[in-house]
Amino acid sequence: MRRLYHVPLCPYCRKIRVALREKQLVFELVEVQPWAAEDWFLELNPAGEAPVLVDEDLVICDSRAIEEYLEEAYPQSSLFGGSLEQRAETRRLVAWFDSKFAREVSDPLWREKVVKRWKRAGFPSSEAVRKGAQAIRLHLAYIDWLWQERKWLAGDRLTMADIAAAAHLSVLDYLGDVPWGEFQGARDWYAKMKSRPSFRPILADRVVGITPPAHYDDPDF
Repeated sequence: MRRLYHVPLCPYCRKIRVALREKQLVFELVEVQPWAAEDWFLELNPAGEAPVLVDEDLVICDSRAIEEYLEEAYPQSSLFGGSLEQRAETRRLVAWFDSKFAREVSDPLWREKVVKRWKRAGFPSSEAVRKGAQAIRLHLAYIDWLWQERKWLAGDRLTMADIAAAAHLSVLDYLGDVPWGEFQGARDWYAKMKSRPSFRPILADRVVGITPPAHYDDPDF
């Protein structure tokens, strides 16, 4: 049985959950707490991080390694695009959201507000949160521009670029940190993502002690 070890309110885990469902692959979800550093989990991934995918006897760690594995092992429905140009653009944008967006927005907001709480590592840095709240507007403006120029973020079809971007934003939206009202194009794109059957299960996640905004799981906002 294919098994995904995940943390519910984690953008990297959510990205893989959506990708698996877009590829119509059956899998079992196993929730983990990587910060607990349990021996059995460290045997799966010595880095002690989620997500981890177990497919038959193969263990794949790191969300980018997993998405590339899924593309190679199950090529019937590509999530990177049909042309070399689109596949390159998809990988560029996945790197954008998993690196640049994560560094400038997800880390100052999600890691400060949520991951610190999980690890009992103190209170959020107000300066980091302020910088994250400023930076997200620049990224939403970029998403807005991409959406206006294309049918999807990387071109004329849904790709891992859309999935990666939406995974990060879904976590921040849960925290009420996305100013959708200022970016209509980005909002329209995200509403389209929220309405996909592959995306609906992650919107059902709830974290004890944190209540999402009323619009969070409403595909029509």
